[in-house]
Amino acid sequence: MSAPKCPNPQCEYFNRTLPNSAQVCPMCGTPLGNVVARPAALPAYQAPASAQPAVVGATPYSPISTTRPILKLMHASGREFTLRGEEAYIGRRGGTVKPKPEIDLTGIPNDQVVSRPHARVYWDQTYSTYTFVDSGSRNGSYLNGHLLTAGEPYQLINGDVLQLGKENLVQFTISIA
Repeated sequence: MSAPKCPNPQCEYFNRTLPNSAQVCPMCGTPLGNVVARPAALPAYQAPASAQPAVVGATPYSPISTTRPILKLMHASGREFTLRGEEAYIGRRGGTVKPKPEIDLTGIPNDQVVSRPHARVYWDQTYSTYTFVDSGSRNGSYLNGHLLTAGEPYQLINGDVLQLGKENLVQFTISIA
């Protein structure tokens, strides 16, 4: 495993090696590499007075949303690729490669820079976020211009720019709604 480096270009420690145990940059607080920032704490759920439990000693519960937003990869050509389900492999079909990609990019311009098994995207219920993992693709993956480490999970945020392969040939805007 490579030593973490600060990914924030405005930071004094940008691209400098940090201790292996560091989860955030000590100078600017930016999450490092595969660290997924936890969402800010939500205020405690307060049930209306009419919904208070009738049992003495019982406490109101905080309902957890079981719905997840919809993830779309918006390509510059106008094509949209929607995640169906909680997990999908991204790549090109063909050959004997398993698993077959649920998000098949065959036929988009410059699709040859996308590996057949390029990456995986999934809903991480623990952090309530979509997560992207490069599968060790030949030409790599970039998130907002930063090269991703293969096998490491990265949080996707609405408006992020995801590039598959080199030279900005295959680029998507992340839409989470």
